[in-house]
Amino acid sequence: MFSFFKKQTTTSLDCSAFATDMHAHWLPGIDDGAQDLADSIELIKALKAAGYQKLIATPHIYWDLYQNTPTIIQQALASVQEAVLREGIDIELHAAAEYMLDEHFNTLLASDEPLLCIHKNWVLVECSYVSAPLEFKEKLFQLQMKGYQPVLAHPERYPFWYHRVDFFQELSDQGILLQMNLLSILGYYGKEVQQVAEKLLRMKIINLVGTDMHHERHAQALQQMGISASIQQLLDQNQLLNTSL
Repeated sequence: MFSFFKKQTTTSLDCSAFATDMHAHWLPGIDDGAQDLADSIELIKALKAAGYQKLIATPHIYWDLYQNTPTIIQQALASVQEAVLREGIDIELHAAAEYMLDEHFNTLLASDEPLLCIHKNWVLVECSYVSAPLEFKEKLFQLQMKGYQPVLAHPERYPFWYHRVDFFQELSDQGILLQMNLLSILGYYGKEVQQVAEKLLRMKIINLVGTDMHHERHAQALQQMGISASIQQLLDQNQLLNTSL
């Protein structure tokens, strides 16, 4: 358990304009996010203090590391909802998943097992930071053919596409929604990620923003994040879909 509120400053970003955080890892003990219920509560308090009114947990479903299922995720959500109620924290909580585009994901699609969605038919997906999956566009197209709306998590964090950001325009034109991490704009993941994030903002193809919050360091970084020119640009573009979730 950490002490987020002891380290607050007066320069925090007001996230109330985003309304919903649709990408975070505050469910306890099922991936690389919150390790226990106490961690979950502190992360949720931090997100509420940042101005969010609704939170959607998106634990990893990455079969080599995190073999999460809808039952595991819903049980974890129920435990957090009960704890939040006991704490008297007034915030809306939901859960979906962040799917790795791996062989297990192919199996799920082939089986017609319903996928966990962040909103209606919207499915959050990611790929390895080392290399893109084979037939990446085809995988997304298959997801669309199953009736889902793909949402690609943090496109600014995939180094193998850094020198061809036009690829993301192609994805956008294909109907793929793109979700950026707020901390990427801050420079939390490094200068190169920040620069790519700024390029994508200038291209006006970012549809959603999320905290991708996992732990105390993310909470502290978000709390210290002021209104930068890039964030103001994001707000001014008036095309974010977070408020519709």
